[in-house]
Amino acid sequence: MNGYELRLAGHGDLAEIVEIYNHYVLNTHFTFDIEPFSVDTRSVWWAQFDNARSQCWVITDGVLGGYACSVPFKAKRAYETSVEVSVYLHTDHTRRGLGQRLYERLLSELSLHDVHRAYAGIALPNEPSVKFHERFGFSQVATFHEVGRKFDRYWDVAWFERSCEE
Repeated sequence: MNGYELRLAGHGDLAEIVEIYNHYVLNTHFTFDIEPFSVDTRSVWWAQFDNARSQCWVITDGVLGGYACSVPFKAKRAYETSVEVSVYLHTDHTRRGLGQRLYERLLSELSLHDVHRAYAGIALPNEPSVKFHERFGFSQVATFHEVGRKFDRYWDVAWFERSCEE
């Protein structure tokens, strides 16, 4: 992993974050967004990274290799100690352990704050993501069948959870 810097994302990273995410929007069922984003249209999403529970970490070697985020699980106050987490890698930076480094940092940082549970929704099939989350101690707790439609078909989503308290 020499040459990679792992740090909190700054607004200057947003264009590269959008580029990475748009690949998944246009080419995979891993996100249920249908239309690609611009920096302007992604700014509402970006604005949530303003507290200890909502974080966005990036890994870069001059080019953004990927990012991992935690966002509120639900808007209602009783859910405030639960977050949804995700990780996205640039297609040229997969299979290098970058996702692992990003999740290690994100989950470690979340454990320092008032975060009780982390949740991850995985559109199925996606065995690599399932195995990845299981390596981090996530357990499957639910499957929503045919909950999203993309590319003219319905997809299931499995929900995984793990404790964030040490």
